[in-house]
Amino acid sequence: MPPDKEADAPALLAGALGQLASDVIGLQEVDYFLERSGDHNQVENVASIMAAQQWAFAPSLMGSPDENWRNPNESDDKLISDTSEVSLPGYGIGMVSKLPVDSWHRLDLKGSPIGVFMAFPVDGKMKRFYVRDHPRSALAAKLENGWLIINTHLSFVPGFSLAQLIKIKRWANKLGVTDKSKIIIMGDLNIPFAIFAKGFRWKSLATQRTFPSWYPKVQIDYFLSQGLTAKDVTHIQYPHSGMSDHLPLVIEVKA
Repeated sequence: MPPDKEADAPALLAGALGQLASDVIGLQEVDYFLERSGDHNQVENVASIMAAQQWAFAPSLMGSPDENWRNPNESDDKLISDTSEVSLPGYGIGMVSKLPVDSWHRLDLKGSPIGVFMAFPVDGKMKRFYVRDHPRSALAAKLENGWLIINTHLSFVPGFSLAQLIKIKRWANKLGVTDKSKIIIMGDLNIPFAIFAKGFRWKSLATQRTFPSWYPKVQIDYFLSQGLTAKDVTHIQYPHSGMSDHLPLVIEVKA
C-alpha cells in the first residue's frame, strides 16, 4: 500500500465500519500481530472501532501467508478472544460482536493437498503463480439471545471448498441450538454457484455479486440459513470502498 494510502487506512476502516453499523461482523484474511500489517491484532482493532466488547480470532495458519508458515498444532492457541493472553502471530478469520457472546467455538478444516494456478497483477500485467492451499477453520459465536453465527473462509480449490462447507453444516447442527432458524453460516465460501452453496436444506439470504469489489462479477460470499428466507431479512448493499477486494455482504434480520 502506498504511504499516503497506508496513513489513511485507519480512517477508511473507521468510515467503512461506521457505514456498515453491524452488531456482529465476520472477518476473513485477517492478521494477528504480523509484521506485514504493523504488528496489530486486526480483529481487536475492529472491535475497538465498533466499540464492541467481544471478539475472537481463529488462526488458520501460524506465521504470515506471504512467508514461511506452518499448520497450527495442539500446542498453539487455536481460538483467541478478548479474554485470552497474547499468542503467536498468525493469519485467519475473526468475529466481532456488540451482542453478548455466551461461548466461542472452532472447527478445524484441512486444506487441499494440491494448489492451483492463480493470476495476480505484477507491474501492470497479470501473471500466473502456483499457490498452495492452507488449513482453514470455522468460527462460531453462540450469542446470549439464542443465535448461532458461524464465520468461515473456505479453500479456493474447486470441490474442496464444497466438502468443507458440508462439514460446517453438519457441525452447526451439533452446537446445541435447537431452533434452526437461529443458525446462520456466513463468509467467503469460494463457491461461485449459489445452488451448490445452499445444497438441499439451506437457503441463501442475500443475492449479490461480491468479487472483485471494484468490478463484481461473481458471488462467492454468502449468508446461509436452514429456517430463514430472503424475505425474513433486509439485504443492504454498499459500494466499493477500497478497503477490500470483496464487497461487504450485509443483512438485517427482521424482528
